[in-house]
Amino acid sequence: MIDRLLTIMRRLRSPDGCEWDRAQTFETIAPYTIEEAYEVADAIARRDMPELNDELGDLLLQVVFHSRIAEEAGLFSFDDVVAAISDKMERRHPHIFGDASDGGHHQWESVKAAERRAKGASGVLDGVALGLPALKRAEKIQNRAARVGFDWPDVAGPRAKIEEELREVEAAADHDAREDELGDVLFATVNWARHLNIDPEQALRRATAKFEARFRAMENRADLASLSLEEQETLWQQVKQAVADRDPR
Repeated sequence: MIDRLLTIMRRLRSPDGCEWDRAQTFETIAPYTIEEAYEVADAIARRDMPELNDELGDLLLQVVFHSRIAEEAGLFSFDDVVAAISDKMERRHPHIFGDASDGGHHQWESVKAAERRAKGASGVLDGVALGLPALKRAEKIQNRAARVGFDWPDVAGPRAKIEEELREVEAAADHDAREDELGDVLFATVNWARHLNIDPEQALRRATAKFEARFRAMENRADLASLSLEEQETLWQQVKQAVADRDPR
């Protein structure tokens, strides 16, 4: 089946193919690749399996698209991509595909570290993608630092750091300083979440979804623009209670 998709992409990129597809580059396609990954995550969050099937196809198309552009430039092909990830998965599971006596996450991380060294990465923080969502990248940076012992010994440290950073936001003299200090608050909050074994990205997604659901419920009950702030707050509390009554969790 993959041969059919590869043939379609070759045709689209051919001189008599699609003008839009022929014009694309790694750079122009990259935003679509990121968008498709998020749409996969969205389908999973909504437990919409038919949609997940569709979105996984869209994501696969992105891999095929990038691979075709690379093949045209003489860089690598789709087969090279498949071979590379196959080699990587076998290399990172030596207890399954090799002769290692044990595996697990520590083994995975050890192999990844060796791979980074082989690529010339010498720093602990090397290789954390700049394109990651900000919360996820902060979490990965903190996890990397923690591997060499640069971490709070318990949850009290990052919790106290949040209070310290909040005071610095309030003491900041101008917008730029406040922006810097508020960034420190967010970074410290990610660290606290990490010590609580909470995924900060997922926690924020859930909080946003909860706000969205409650706000929509408010809109269904009243014309919000016609209400005072006090009336809106009263309605907000009513909606919160109604939701809590339906779902006591």
